[in-house]
Amino acid sequence: MLIELSPFWTVVINILAWLIFHLTVAYIIHRIPFSNFTKEGRWDTAFGWENSGQWYEKIGIRKWKTILPDGGDFYRGGFAKKTLEGDSLEYLARFLAETRRAELTHWLSMPPALLFFLWNPVWIGNIMIGYAVLFNLPFIFIQRYNRFRLIRILNLKNKTLKRKRRKVVGYFEGPYGKAEN
Repeated sequence: MLIELSPFWTVVINILAWLIFHLTVAYIIHRIPFSNFTKEGRWDTAFGWENSGQWYEKIGIRKWKTILPDGGDFYRGGFAKKTLEGDSLEYLARFLAETRRAELTHWLSMPPALLFFLWNPVWIGNIMIGYAVLFNLPFIFIQRYNRFRLIRILNLKNKTLKRKRRKVVGYFEGPYGKAEN
């Protein structure tokens, strides 16, 4: 501990510090261009223990995910992810990208916990690390759970669209060339 404070000021500064850290990280991630979150990548691959999202079902995520707050639309231009509001390909793709943004926000909200060792005794610094992990992991789990579901939905919609296009193309482009409208 580099700075020694009274218990009252330690509590006040800890609360304010977390508020500042959470809001700052969220704002910085919110400012990253949307296009950075549209690419499929490592974020979309399930770890073995996740079992393609089935692990989240086992821990009862459907029951408790609705009671946690959604800060996705806290900043202007944000995207609320509390409920699914549409089923168009564009909306679902946006939702998918926003789960990537939200997951990154929660991962990057944890490292500032190390700064609490500057003005807290080691045992409180350890509590702050525990808080960072316990506070952010449920939100990370929700984003990953939703992402696996959205990927399945988008894959099904894309397959359906491809079949429909083949039928339409097959009708208009037969063995004798294009049919007249």
